[in-house]
Amino acid sequence: MTIQLGFVIPVETSGAVRRLPSVEEIDSALALIAGHFDSAWTVDHLQFDDADVLEGFTALTWYAARHPRLRFGNAVLCQSFRNPAHLAKMGATAQILSGGRLILGLGACWHEEEFAAYGYEFPPAGVRVDQLREAVQIIRSLWQQETTTFRGQYYHVTEARCLPRPEPAPPIMIGAFKPRMLQLAAEQADWWNVSSTGLADYRAMVATVDAHCAAIGRDPASLKRSWIGA
Repeated sequence: MTIQLGFVIPVETSGAVRRLPSVEEIDSALALIAGHFDSAWTVDHLQFDDADVLEGFTALTWYAARHPRLRFGNAVLCQSFRNPAHLAKMGATAQILSGGRLILGLGACWHEEEFAAYGYEFPPAGVRVDQLREAVQIIRSLWQQETTTFRGQYYHVTEARCLPRPEPAPPIMIGAFKPRMLQLAAEQADWWNVSSTGLADYRAMVATVDAHCAAIGRDPASLKRSWIGA
C-alpha cells in the first residue's frame, strides 16, 4: 500500500483559520511541500455566517497554474452549485491547461444556509444523491464521447460536446460517508473521500464500500481512498 500526502489550502476563515492567508503565504507553503506532498486541495462553500470564503474552483485553478509539481483537486465540489455539463467543460479545461493534474471531487452537499442565501433549492438528501449520480454520468460521457444526449429525472443535455476532450480524463472523486453515497462511490468513483471521521467509523465504511465493490464485480483496490483530517 502506498500512502500519498495532500495539503488543504485554506480558502475560508473557520475553526483555527482566523484570517485568509495571503497569496504569498500560500505560494510559500506550496513551494515548500512540492516534492514531499503529492497534491493540494480546496473545499467548496459559498458562505458560512460572516466568514471570509473564496470560491473553491477559482482558487484551485489559480494555484494549479502557479505550482506545476502538484496535483490539484476540490474536496469536494458541491454538484448542486454547477450545471453538470458546464462542470464537465470546466474540468476538461482545467485538466488540459494543467497538463493532466486535476482530480475532480464531487459531493451531494449539506450546508442548507448557503443554498438559501444564494438562491439554490435544497432538496432532500436522497434527491441530492440521485442528482449527483446523474451528474457523474453526464460528466463522464462528455469526457469520453463525441456527443452526449442524456435525459434524466433532474438533468438533461442534447447532442452536447466537450471538445477538446481531456486525455486522460480527470479521476472523479466522490465524498461519501452515508450508506447511499458509499454505494455511489463504489459504483461510479475513481477515488473515494472521507472527511474528519474516527478510525472505527472509517473501518466500518471501508467494509461497506468493499462489499459494494464486490457486489458489482469491482476490485476494491481499484477505488483510491482519500481521508481528510488532522
